[in-house]
Amino acid sequence: MGLMSLTVGELLEKQVNENPHHEAVVYPELNFRKTYQAFNEMVDEAAKGFMALGIEKGDHVAIWADNKPEWLVSQFATAKIGAVLVTVNTNYQAMELEYLLKQSDTKTLILAPSYKGTSYLDILQKVCPELETSDKGSFYSENLPNLKNIIVLDEDTRPYAFTWNEILNKRVEVSSQDLKERSVSLDPFDVINMQYTSGTTGFPKGVMLTHHNIVNNGNQIADCMEFTPADRLCIPVPFFHCFGCVLGILAAVSKGTTMVVLEQFDPVGVLKAVETEKCTALHGVPTMFIAELNHPDFANYNVSSLRTGIMAGSTCPMEVMTNVMEKMGASEITIVYGQTESSPAITQTRTNDPIERKVSTVGKPHPNVEVKVVIPGTTEEQTTGVPGELLTRGYHVMKGYYKNPEATSEAIDEDGWLHTGDLAVQHENDYLEITGRIKDMIIRGGENIYPREIEEFLYQHPAVLDVQVVGIPDEKYGEEILASIILKDTSSMKAEEIREYCKGNIARHKIPRYVQFVSSYPMTASGKIQKFKLREDAVKKLDAIGEIP
Repeated sequence: MGLMSLTVGELLEKQVNENPHHEAVVYPELNFRKTYQAFNEMVDEAAKGFMALGIEKGDHVAIWADNKPEWLVSQFATAKIGAVLVTVNTNYQAMELEYLLKQSDTKTLILAPSYKGTSYLDILQKVCPELETSDKGSFYSENLPNLKNIIVLDEDTRPYAFTWNEILNKRVEVSSQDLKERSVSLDPFDVINMQYTSGTTGFPKGVMLTHHNIVNNGNQIADCMEFTPADRLCIPVPFFHCFGCVLGILAAVSKGTTMVVLEQFDPVGVLKAVETEKCTALHGVPTMFIAELNHPDFANYNVSSLRTGIMAGSTCPMEVMTNVMEKMGASEITIVYGQTESSPAITQTRTNDPIERKVSTVGKPHPNVEVKVVIPGTTEEQTTGVPGELLTRGYHVMKGYYKNPEATSEAIDEDGWLHTGDLAVQHENDYLEITGRIKDMIIRGGENIYPREIEEFLYQHPAVLDVQVVGIPDEKYGEEILASIILKDTSSMKAEEIREYCKGNIARHKIPRYVQFVSSYPMTASGKIQKFKLREDAVKKLDAIGEIP
């Protein structure tokens, strides 16, 4: 199976040519429906508006919002003009937003006014004190010198920000020919998408992905689910994550499949959407499927139209997989494994794989993807059936980390192999089993959390002498966060004070559920802290008394 040589914009236009009057996108809760032709017209209007705003090829445009129609439009509109879409985690708070906008050299920020009761505008004001005294078109922040434009996704008038409609109204300043000339000047190997992921330094790194990376990854994901225009995919996972914007959006568009989108995950919203829109596919992390299956009204919804979809983000328990396949009817559900650096999918189970394979493995590599399992710390291949580090090579490997050549060369070796940091076992049939992580990454409800980032933040608390953060097993989220803190001599604190200190400064999913105060850490003879022992001790306490004192 060959690779496609298309930009993200050309991928959409291919469907406009082949399926112009087929439904492209539906938002059941907004009564929003667009065919591929009508959706493409919306994309072109926004693309012209962005060009009129002065957004050039290669400029960075950050988007901070839930799964709004404007997010979907922006993904394709920025792609058509060659601007790099920088996706921002909806849970970010001030420290994280400031870091991302600075590190990414973002020129234009598109944002929702708020999300789940958190005012994004208040957070932006914290990061950009000049906000209220600035004018749109001549915006300048000392803290963020690259930021020139702010677009807020509502209709309120603010001196410092454009509304979405104002951007659309600017489209008259740019001709269709201007847009076409920009689009044809683009190369599939140009960087078009940047997603931030935690890394070994503990601070998020901007993963640079090209049209070629994500167009082909989306297409191969869709092939594994056997998507056609007859399919209707329910997407309740966030767009800012690869799960939403590649496994969801680009997989659907590559085959002319209809996208049925929820702005935010809600189990009843998903069940309603599947029933009313007769969805044939559904994406989610295991906790989402658990919430849907265990909802008291589950039996009242007819989800028999389901056939396939993707479960990813963390290991799926056998009972959940059985229920998804039998009670939800998604007998051809697939498991995907990968990471942002690999666009993201490396392996996937197939629709006809037996259930045992779907819960014990992460599938086999996609076509055009190489994998090998090596003895950790070497390039020597590991014996089949023995855990080693998983390496991968191919079209899907990122271009690199933005402005971080050291981290890039650590991740991708001279022969082009991406070192995943994950421990895997390769079985005789090429199916892979992920057995653990070399790095200490915590995966909570499908979200990657790097302990160092939380430790760096908690070190700033005046009473904290030292802090170590680990993940401990949790039935609901896969893992929960434990912060083990050594206080300065004179301090006495309660766990709740630590959590309060985190609120509004770091994202909710990074706030430690468990906090314990200790006088020392388990160490090796050479003085290295043994995080695995911290984890083991915490698990013992939880098992014995149900809490971590």
